[in-house]
Amino acid sequence: ERHILADIFTLSEHRGSIQGKTVTWIGDSNNVCNTWLQAAEVLDFNVHVSTPPGYEVEIERANLYGTDHFESFADPMEAARDADLVTTDVWTSMGFEAENEERRKDFADWQVDADMMRVAKADALFMHCLPAHRGEEVSAEVIDGSQSVVWDEAENRLHTQKALMEYLLLGKVL
Repeated sequence: ERHILADIFTLSEHRGSIQGKTVTWIGDSNNVCNTWLQAAEVLDFNVHVSTPPGYEVEIERANLYGTDHFESFADPMEAARDADLVTTDVWTSMGFEAENEERRKDFADWQVDADMMRVAKADALFMHCLPAHRGEEVSAEVIDGSQSVVWDEAENRLHTQKALMEYLLLGKVL
């Protein structure tokens, strides 16, 4: 997932190496969440995941990526506790639009809000791969707040995708 390259680059710009840090994923265990789990194994950081019941990370998938860097939490506030980064995505991904109303009910307690950011580290960052739905997966106060780096993250997507294309086409980094 190319988004994670930009997210890791953005975190490193703001807070240094991701190694040993804690990333908290709040919401659906979608493709972005799964890519965080893969990246954690490769880059040696921790991922805390909190999803509503019925939307958890599949056990087989978690075992595939390894469980040394992954912990699941029923309570999103506990997942966010002492995190270096709190991140989320839309509650209804493409292809699941028919489930939108049900998902809005199921995910209501999984909104990243100011209370959740307060239990993370004082200098924790907030990321979202955009577009976001203010008032659903993230409060306006958080996405527009001082801990949010969503615009840096979006800009860095361009740069990391160019670097990835260069590497794939040339087989080297200049």
